[in-house]
Amino acid sequence: MADPRGFLKVRERETPPYRPVAVRLRDWNEVKDELGRDQVVLQRQAGRCMDCGIPFCHQGCPLGNLIPEWNDLVWRGQYADAIERLHATNNFPEFTGRICPAPCETSCVLGINQPAVTIKNVEVEIIDRAFEDGNVTPHIAQRHTGKTVAVVGSGPAGLAAAQQLTRAGHTVAVYEKDDVPGGLLRYGVPDFKMEKHIIDRRIAQMEREGTRFRSGIEIGKDITWDDLRARYDAVLIATGAPVPRELPLPGRDLDGIHVAMPYLHQGNLAAAGVEVEDQIHAEGKHVIVIGGGDTGSDCIGTALRQGAATVTTLAIGKKPPTERTDSMPWPTDPRLFEVSSSHEEGGERDYLASTVEFVGDEHGHVRALKVAVTQYNPDGSRTPTPGTEREIPADLVLIAMGFTGPEVTTLQEQSQVALTSRAQIERAENFATTQEGVFVAGDAGRGASLVVWAIAEGRAAAAAIDQYLSGSTELPAPVTAHTMALRA
Repeated sequence: MADPRGFLKVRERETPPYRPVAVRLRDWNEVKDELGRDQVVLQRQAGRCMDCGIPFCHQGCPLGNLIPEWNDLVWRGQYADAIERLHATNNFPEFTGRICPAPCETSCVLGINQPAVTIKNVEVEIIDRAFEDGNVTPHIAQRHTGKTVAVVGSGPAGLAAAQQLTRAGHTVAVYEKDDVPGGLLRYGVPDFKMEKHIIDRRIAQMEREGTRFRSGIEIGKDITWDDLRARYDAVLIATGAPVPRELPLPGRDLDGIHVAMPYLHQGNLAAAGVEVEDQIHAEGKHVIVIGGGDTGSDCIGTALRQGAATVTTLAIGKKPPTERTDSMPWPTDPRLFEVSSSHEEGGERDYLASTVEFVGDEHGHVRALKVAVTQYNPDGSRTPTPGTEREIPADLVLIAMGFTGPEVTTLQEQSQVALTSRAQIERAENFATTQEGVFVAGDAGRGASLVVWAIAEGRAAAAAIDQYLSGSTELPAPVTAHTMALRA
């Protein structure tokens, strides 16, 4: 194990510093300070790992990451061995280490009476150092099965499944409707959280392994779903859950009101140097973000970098507590008040704020939001409190209230794949849909969730597809389609 007395010697939680706010708001680079990478601090934090008899961090992580093992290896300075143990369960630790909210840390046994081990920071340092040291190399299949698989969607679930299936010897093609692979990792996550060369270097590894990428092709439009199934021995649907949750209130049709993802997509394109016609832009505007989750946080950081005059986030619920309550005992994943890097950079957060109406000007453009104090009703519903209405100035409103499910219009029209009552793709425990040879993984079947769940489901679906094609499999399957734990 790591230092047997490490958690007694070092009780503080030390995390890498961010670049100063005034500096990072001037660019789109990652907020972390590369000059602040301190191996001594990292090893000291890894040494706090208790190597518990029952490591609850395994239960917290859907991938079952071998956290105590690679903490021990980092503490000993054995980074080449650490990346082998990390890659044994996680295809893309550079993604989870940057954008996963780390449910493993809220399950850390040390968290009972001390700040948890900085698992996420140790993880991302292992993989970044592995790339720097040349320890991330292609894994070429020793044999080819002659079987073909189409993966629709190049987000984390699709990429994980594609890499596993390619390494199993199948011929895999990944279809992506955007111009380059990455899905929401590329166009939904701003560069200040994850720069896009992080995706590109992994795509390059996958291409060297034999995975083929078909970008700019939308299944259902450029190729029908039935035609795709006819061309391949198996198909995996990994299109995510991009349909946004709307806010159908009076004035919703006013100019200047947008759901969050097109705004973030355009922001990522512009940050990459692409000229975006009629870009939704926050410069000089009073921006309102409706929704307090990660997508809302990304909107805040983007708007501030674009030069917004003000940014206000509205959340319908109460302000979360800063520490666990009796209703959120360890080792559950608690809902706590969090300050993201974007929140540090500016803006205001307004809780118990129920939007009542979008107010427009004489030109049909939004000029304000009418909001009221949220009241909690005996039946559990939340409604605006009469008589508490007020207006908040707004030139740009971004609705970031989450997602309702996958886009299934063409899928329903062109195939026999059934949907659930919640408009998600119906699937069995082995990720199989109701159509023979068609599987689904990630948010398209699960509903909007975490990147770590997407990778876990992609790996497990790959094992199911390998079993379907070959009659057996040696690929790991960390979860089933019906696993219910720590859903976010």
